[in-house]
Amino acid sequence: MTSGSYMPKLRSTEPPKPHARLEKWIWILIYGGLFLFILGIATARIEPVLGWSMATPGAVAAVVGFVLIYVRSRMKDKP
Repeated sequence: MTSGSYMPKLRSTEPPKPHARLEKWIWILIYGGLFLFILGIATARIEPVLGWSMATPGAVAAVVGFVLIYVRSRMKDKP
């Protein structure tokens, strides 16, 4: 191989982000919660009890995701 050839880097030499798992869960809760909330509202037009029983946990999950954004902003990153 020549020194100018393109070789993809398979592994990063940088350390992993310390709060990556929390950040992943934040977005899962926000997007999943909003999706379930909208789906519940749409379902509530036909079947009110089922719709609101879907929309309520969806709204709670989205709110938890937004609260976790605040919690993450207050956490200290270790150098």
